[in-house]
Amino acid sequence: MGFAVGKNRVARMMKEIGLRSIVRRKYRATTDSKHSHPVAENLLKRDFTASCPDSVWVSDITYIATKRGWSYLTVFIDLFSRRVVGWALSSSLRTQMVLTALKRGIRNRRPGAGLIIHSDRGVQYACKDFRKVLKDHHFIQSMSRKGDCWAVSEKSL
Repeated sequence: MGFAVGKNRVARMMKEIGLRSIVRRKYRATTDSKHSHPVAENLLKRDFTASCPDSVWVSDITYIATKRGWSYLTVFIDLFSRRVVGWALSSSLRTQMVLTALKRGIRNRRPGAGLIIHSDRGVQYACKDFRKVLKDHHFIQSMSRKGDCWAVSEKSL
């Protein structure tokens, strides 16, 4: 014979005896850094400050669980203002999502030559198409060192 209890009672009893549940978040890799594309030098070296607007943008990809499956969000943030300047949402990790986010940022802010674009070493940022857009706008690419998942952390922003 079992007992009928609710979640609040279980939570209260666990709290009384010092127990906590462990909730493990599902991990979804968004960075494929094992590729043959060139890797840019790390120009920021974890110094996430900028002296003026549109001098340094950082970018990353995150994943979001939805009822329809995984969605991927790419954002570009201006380090001076700490504002999102470009973004894109996609159901796949293809390079087009990153290009869309970057082009939105360029259209919104119209940055000049010399803008530093910093990211991880993911294939989306290292591929030929992404590097061509940077070259066409005279932007400078920077990538975090290998294995540095904190290249753009919440603390730095």
